[in-house]
Amino acid sequence: MKHSFIYLAVCVSVAVACSKQTLQAPVTMKTTNLLDRKVDSVLNLMTLSEKVGQLNQYNGFWDITGPTPKEGQAAKKYDDLKKGLVGSMLNVKGVKDVRALQKIAVEETRLGIPLIFGFDVIHGYKTISPIPLAEAASWDLVAIKKSAAIAAEEAAAVGLNWTFAPMVDVARDARWGRVMEGAGEDPFLGSKIAVARVQGFQGMDLAATNTILACAKHFAGYAFAESGRDYNTVDISESVLQNTIFPPFKAAADAGVRTFMNSFNELNGVPATGSAYLQREILKKDWNFDGFVVSDWGSINEMIPHGFAKDSRHAAELAINAGSDMDMESSAYVDHLVQLVKEGKVKEATINDAARRILKVKFELGLFDDPYKYCDENREKTTVGKQEFHDGVLDVAKKSIVLLKNEKNLLPLQKSGQKIAIIGALAADKTSPLGSWRIAADDNTAVSVVEGMQKYTGNQITYVKGADVAVGRTQFIWETNINMTDKSGFPEAVAAAKKADVVVMVLGEHGLQSGEGRSRANIDLPGVQQELLEEVYKANPNVVLVLNNGRPLALPWADENIPAIVEAWQLGTQSGNAIAQVLYGDYNPSGKLPMTFPRSVGQLPLYYNAKNTGRPTMNEPESVFWSHFIDEKNTPLYPFGHGLSYSKFEYSDLKLSANSFGVNGKIEVSVTLKNNSKIAGKEVVQLYIRDLIGSTTRPIKELKGFEMIELQANESKKVIFTIDEKTIEYFTANRKWEAEAGDFKVFVGGSSATVLESSFQFVK
Repeated sequence: MKHSFIYLAVCVSVAVACSKQTLQAPVTMKTTNLLDRKVDSVLNLMTLSEKVGQLNQYNGFWDITGPTPKEGQAAKKYDDLKKGLVGSMLNVKGVKDVRALQKIAVEETRLGIPLIFGFDVIHGYKTISPIPLAEAASWDLVAIKKSAAIAAEEAAAVGLNWTFAPMVDVARDARWGRVMEGAGEDPFLGSKIAVARVQGFQGMDLAATNTILACAKHFAGYAFAESGRDYNTVDISESVLQNTIFPPFKAAADAGVRTFMNSFNELNGVPATGSAYLQREILKKDWNFDGFVVSDWGSINEMIPHGFAKDSRHAAELAINAGSDMDMESSAYVDHLVQLVKEGKVKEATINDAARRILKVKFELGLFDDPYKYCDENREKTTVGKQEFHDGVLDVAKKSIVLLKNEKNLLPLQKSGQKIAIIGALAADKTSPLGSWRIAADDNTAVSVVEGMQKYTGNQITYVKGADVAVGRTQFIWETNINMTDKSGFPEAVAAAKKADVVVMVLGEHGLQSGEGRSRANIDLPGVQQELLEEVYKANPNVVLVLNNGRPLALPWADENIPAIVEAWQLGTQSGNAIAQVLYGDYNPSGKLPMTFPRSVGQLPLYYNAKNTGRPTMNEPESVFWSHFIDEKNTPLYPFGHGLSYSKFEYSDLKLSANSFGVNGKIEVSVTLKNNSKIAGKEVVQLYIRDLIGSTTRPIKELKGFEMIELQANESKKVIFTIDEKTIEYFTANRKWEAEAGDFKVFVGGSSATVLESSFQFVK
């Protein structure tokens, strides 16, 4: 068995090295690193081709239970696998298939080096949590970490070692479909969530059988694609890159994330996959990242249509020299790197560095000790879909719901004596709530809103579809699939509304209308849903609008007319139960928006931490010469951090412990929060700071702290934040992170629109 050979070689090499070290000096952490010695012992056994093979990742290319491929691309990949020219595979799942492929790598190749198996476990494997943007709305780092841990345990049980998550791109433009996959628009919140998800996936021990590798993506700038169009050009300043985009990536690196993924976009004229600045200078040098970088799917060869590489060979040269360690599905490395080394265009030391990084992670996973450690069929059967996971995703789903508006005391619903009409195709849909990027989940496995509501038996509930969201093919939802004409169900919906005391309308986007490749030029309610909403409202104004969507939507009419609006996103497997429990008041909503909701698409990109500009307003009331639209307000529909509760929270008595502080000093900011209601609830208290004068212009407000506070009815509590030099530092005109002396404002409240403020100075 080849695995036994290489394992023995590693043990002998390390033993000899340690023996030599003992003769020279005591063995300490400073003088030796056993893991590095193990990696080097394997590397020394490898040919150049085998080293390049570790840099090659293939998609699952044939039915493993079927016949061996004999011709075409699949046959070539199979031959590469048997030669030890594959380091990782993706989109292979299930213990049976993983074991079969691992067996080829370990028992039929010369050295028997095990494979890493990767998969897009974005918000759950089979048991699906809310989409990441929804989880970000919980502002609950413990719940988010637990959600990632659930996904990791379930994924590891089917043989997987690696997820291509978390996506930590800061996103300001709701037109971009992949906003659903991240934590929203703020670098501070995004950094905290990045750490929580990395820790959830990777746990305390990568070699444990309930953890998997995390992957911080997409490095960097992907979410800043022009016009929100996926894969589009990104052209931004160094200030934006450093102060807005980099912080969540740096936080993930500091948290020990073991892999990074580069991005499809170009950044200031250079495709990220070929950017030595991003991958070598920032990530591997400045941040001391010692894991490995994987390309995004085919992004190495995509540098050809970018106009940066002339062919696949040139693309391989550019990517490896720039620091992209593993080639996902381009075949550029395995086809060209050996020859490029022979020609002197790529140094063998560069190949060694990339292979060493990948081998090191394989050792950390424990794959050299036992390449089949993730291949336990009994663990797979007892782990996937277990009740503990369903309880966990239900918990985070409830915490992810945001109450946007609640007038007329429409919510919470009474539990008996009401006639409730539920309207909307999404209300009965058991697939859409799973959202995008849930490729291992089975269709029709989500709890629908209708099912969740029917568990409450005290009311008379009627369901009417009203209108389809999509028509025809629903595996992939394109604009051409949206129902733009069929209103035949309107009369039945109107009739049901007239007979009801309260109407619950579930409208929004199908779960596959957001995600990769699903940018939208319009972000209103798709199809005929807006017309349906207006017709039902005419029949009965007591409407609770429940939104299922993967991005912020522009809903000015609904905000003006509908008394109660609930942002319920796409909440995963337990969606309907979570929504019903919030609507009926068994769970008091506590979510806050992680992205600004615009009034209209023309405001985009729209974000709370914008710059003031030189003309924020004008004193002359008739003047048009200031930064604004002539046909729309500057303000958002719902600001970042907004979210209501069935409790009523009041802020007062904002105090600072001092008016100034200096180097190595600090001040405390306190505020009194009171639950001025008869209902216990939770509130996310948010701290914002404004740096009034800087060496580069500063945002009008920046989130710098938050705390989840739970209060009983009529209870009060003093909440304290600490501000120090680290709190106010940024990437200055000196091209370094530092705190500049000057005047600052501090704000505390329940959203970024808070007006409770004070001021302080930082003195050097």
